[in-house]
Amino acid sequence: MAPRVALIGFGEAGSTFARAGEWAAHAKGWDLLAERRTAMADYQVEAGTDAAAALAGAELALSLVTADQALKAAQDYAPLLPEGALFCDMNSVAPGTKQAAAEAVEAAGASYVDVAVMAPVDKALAVPLLIAGERAAEAETMLRALGFTNTRVVGPEIGQASAIKLCRSVMVKGLEALTAEMVLAASKAGVLDEVLASLDASEKPVSWPTRADYNLDRMLIHGQRRSAEMAEAARMLRDLGIDPLMTDNTVSRQQALGALGISPPPDGLAAKLTVINDRNASGGEESKA
Repeated sequence: MAPRVALIGFGEAGSTFARAGEWAAHAKGWDLLAERRTAMADYQVEAGTDAAAALAGAELALSLVTADQALKAAQDYAPLLPEGALFCDMNSVAPGTKQAAAEAVEAAGASYVDVAVMAPVDKALAVPLLIAGERAAEAETMLRALGFTNTRVVGPEIGQASAIKLCRSVMVKGLEALTAEMVLAASKAGVLDEVLASLDASEKPVSWPTRADYNLDRMLIHGQRRSAEMAEAARMLRDLGIDPLMTDNTVSRQQALGALGISPPPDGLAAKLTVINDRNASGGEESKA
């Protein structure tokens, strides 16, 4: 039997999981935005009249807010959790942030579980999940009962799953930010085709025009959210005694492109570069990127 689940936050991740899971009759939800609470009925999720109503009776709570709100959500909602409930923090934040959130949840009598979502949520319930914490195995059983099919326990310590996620993000999001900087410069210098051809000559699995187009697409759509994630990655590096020179600037690059509001982005690299440069020329945020 699937556990009674409460969704904290009903953005892209929450709605995608709920639609795929068809959790009617055993799912409640809460979001600070009224329009998202209204939309829950379309996904067979009962919207709570308030956070307490949404969390009442929950065996499992899935925290699916933005990275910059993850700690506050844990602290605010921990006192509302039923005793013994599992609080699965699925947000992309630093191990230190998750450990601070765990303190609040554990102090309230519930149990905290560190969950890292390792791919875009458009994979729905097949998205890879890494799970850590003292009750990680129990959380995995419940998540599988909800329909998640690609789960793995990585350890008993809070922060182990998020460390894997954010160390990977340092590379993935950093490459996106470097790609944006490179193609914008090469385009303005009039050497874009030559630069891309040179890169293609040295690496063939995915053509650089395709990669550059894809990376810009991700940043224009998700740059705001990803910048918050990378700020948490920078915190992790500082906690490890590493000066996050590249990661700090990746935060800025992701933020600047996401702030342009180009959604949906146009198809094709040339079209994306044109609209970015047009926004820049008209005083858009890209001038800060």
